[in-house]
Amino acid sequence: MNRLSYLWVALVLLGLAGREAEADPPLAVAPFDSDQAKAHQKAWADHLGTPVQITNPIGMKFNLIPPGEFAMGSPASEPGRDDNETQHRVKITNLFYLSAHEVTQAQYERVMGNNPSPSRRKGATKPVETVNWREAVAFCGKLSEREGVGYRLPTEAEWEYACRAGATTAYSFGDDVSQLGKYAWHSGNSTHPVGGLRPNAWGLFDMHGNVWEWCHDRYAPYERLQVVSDPIGPAEGSRVNRVLRGGALSHRPRFVRAANRSDGPPDNRDPNVGFRLARTIPLSP
Repeated sequence: MNRLSYLWVALVLLGLAGREAEADPPLAVAPFDSDQAKAHQKAWADHLGTPVQITNPIGMKFNLIPPGEFAMGSPASEPGRDDNETQHRVKITNLFYLSAHEVTQAQYERVMGNNPSPSRRKGATKPVETVNWREAVAFCGKLSEREGVGYRLPTEAEWEYACRAGATTAYSFGDDVSQLGKYAWHSGNSTHPVGGLRPNAWGLFDMHGNVWEWCHDRYAPYERLQVVSDPIGPAEGSRVNRVLRGGALSHRPRFVRAANRSDGPPDNRDPNVGFRLARTIPLSP
């Protein structure tokens, strides 16, 4: 190896060492506002050299969700809260992408070969519904195999962290229920095309209302710990029901709050139940 080659190798190693020594951006610790939410996304995207938003081969858009910390659940003073929403601090230590929209009927059919949504609610850009938890997991598996990328259901903690996007209020936009119609389909007799209302601060649509969304976790009471890191629910035991989040189009405002929890058997297919996907990092766009 000549002197120039040695110099080139030395410069590369110095550059790698500098990259390893580069400090991570600050965690997104709630509360933070919309501008700060977007700044956190950009800082982590730049740090990783990956876009804030990516689109996969079947047209699903995914937004980067940076690591952070938030108060999961609801305070005792929140109108409409339930006893299963005990508030506690949660750390999300891993970055992930979350789909900006609920999985649509067209996307589900493209991967699974069928559309289980009721005929009266069919529509290519409407969220797929009447999907049970096992079918949602199967969708993730098939799409992962097809693209060579890890897709999965979000954990319940990831879902609420992403829904809130820095907010500590009942909804991602605040506590004023009169504004809910700008962000959520929460009454009516039919689902609506995804993305028709305003997104939250991280660019996620329909986190409130439209259809319930399956999460990875088995349903269980919250652990009474001061701070929990990346909770995933009980691994096994008598509890078999899986977590549902977000509320649906037929529900009153209290049921589409960020902290509201529900659950269902993993084999049940119910109207108004769909899902969205998390996608692993690091990723290539």
